Parts: sequence; C-alpha cells; structure tokens
Amino acid sequence: MIIDSHAHVVPQSLIEALHAERRLFPSVRLVAEGPAPRLAFSEAAPTRPILPRLCSREERRDWLQKARIDHQLVGGWTDVFGYELPAREGADWARFFNEHLAREAAAFSALTPLATVPLQDGALAARVLEEALDQGFKGAMLATQPKGAGGNLDDPALDPFWQTASARQAVIFLHPQYICADERLNGYDLLNAVGRLSDTTIAVARLLFSGHLSRFPGLTLILAHGGGALPYALGRLRRNHAIHKGEFADPADGFARLYFDSVVFEPQALRFLCDVAGADRVMLGSDYPFAIGDPEPCRVVDDTPLTAAERAAILGQTAARLFHIACDCGGPP
Repeated sequence: MIIDSHAHVVPQSLIEALHAERRLFPSVRLVAEGPAPRLAFSEAAPTRPILPRLCSREERRDWLQKARIDHQLVGGWTDVFGYELPAREGADWARFFNEHLAREAAAFSALTPLATVPLQDGALAARVLEEALDQGFKGAMLATQPKGAGGNLDDPALDPFWQTASARQAVIFLHPQYICADERLNGYDLLNAVGRLSDTTIAVARLLFSGHLSRFPGLTLILAHGGGALPYALGRLRRNHAIHKGEFADPADGFARLYFDSVVFEPQALRFLCDVAGADRVMLGSDYPFAIGDPEPCRVVDDTPLTAAERAAILGQTAARLFHIACDCGGPP
C-alpha cells in the first residue's frame, strides 16, 4: 500500500450546506462565482477560489489511480480554516468542517481525514481536538499562523492545545499559510515558490528554540514541503543555540522528533532529507490538488538512491504506523 500523507479537500457537501443556509455562520460569507466559489471570514478579504478539484471525489479517485497511490491523508485547505473568526464561532466552524470531512472519508474509503481546530483560541482548540479524536479522527492539520495572518505557534495561550495533543498522542500535520506578510514575495508567484518554505521555517524554528517538542513529548509533528529550509539550516540553528548558551532550547533535540513529507521534487533533496532526518521520518506527499504540488509523487522516490527499507518507509510504512492505517507496506510496488 502506498500512502500519500499530504493532500487537501473541501467537501462538496460543505459548500452545498452553506448555499442552502447562508446564515449558518454570521461571520462566514459564501461568494458564489461559478464553479469556484470563495469564502470570506469576518472582515477579511475573500479567499482564493475553491478549486473544483478540491471538492471532486471522481477527479481525486482518478488521480490516485494514475499516481499509484492506494490511500490518502486529507486535511482541509488553510484558506478556509477560519482562524480569523471570533473564537466561539471559529470552534463551531471547525466542528462543522470536521463533520463534513468525516462524511467525505466515510463515502470514500481511500481517505483518512485530518481534523481542523480553532487555533485562534488555545482552550477551544484543545476541546475541538479532543472531540475529533474521540470521533475517530487520526490527527489534525494546522496552519502555521494561528491568527490567520500572524501569530506564533509558541504563544503560551496555545499551551492548552499542545498539552492536549501531547496527552492524547495526537499526530499533527503542520502546513504553511498562503499569506506571509512580506512584500518582496509579490510577483513571480513567490508566495508559492519560496514563501511557504520560509513560513514553515520561521514557525517551526520558534517551536524548536522554545522547546515545545520536549515540553509536549506525546505529540507527533509532521512538516509539509520537506520542512522548508530547516533540514538545510539545522547547523546554523545549532550554532545560534551555541552562542546563546542557556537562553533557549537546543534545536537539535526538537528536530530529532520531527517528521517530514517528500514534497521536495528533486532526488538530491530527498536523499539529503533522509540523511539528515532519517528515512523513517519521511513520508510520501503530493500536496494534491494544487499546481505547486507534486503530480507524480512516487517518481522522486523511484529516482532517489534508497535502500529497500528506506523506500518502504517513505511509501507507506511510516504513515501507516503513525495514523494506524491497516496496510501491507512491505516494499515498493
């Protein structure tokens, strides 16, 4: 079994429910524009269009077959996590989203859903995570900026969430935001090309230096896009710790606890990631259905010099273990 650990979905049933009941959430507005509607949260500008491929079960099924993937872990889309909403409405929105995610996975057995939580409020995020895990979710997908366009994951106000995630041994997939608050990224689609990588690098560097992964050892944290620049910059992070002895945590300790997806595109980059982090901490990913994602995620694994054991871990064994997916992942297809 080959498992894609990084993909997104916006259930069609959720869009239909919002169409039918426009007043369901006072601070959520559906902007209907043909086949690709947008959502607006509170006073924020509308999201980017919701691509039909995010919602289409048939297109996903066809792509999985072509890509040689048997199972897919799916979270929501960071644009519609609703972190801009008032906290209580954000919690209700997350529950609503999770309800439709669960329905989508029940209708398509090749999917394992990752819950969303109202990260704008640590206590409510903890409560919604507990509820989702009790309902059978295997983990959650978070965005890097808990205020929607700003905020830090090491904010003490989020400690209740991290405590619950650790106590429940939750698996958390961390995904960068689209908005990175740097005007230099305007043009050339740099938000996608490099902004996502810098966003992950900054957010997780804070978690490493704050010691979060040692303070909350029960949780498992997976990083999108091969961890951004973190694997390459680990030596620099360690040097920064050395010249500030005793001021913050050793980043190497937290880094050793991280997991990564394989969305790096180049065999040399995947080999380097495996050498730095360990192939048993790298999992196949596609970032489906986005153009910046990998349309042939197995190819980079095929083209990378790997042992049979490393290949098997990346293609499915590690994801099956972390997410408790029944799997015969003995080796490559």
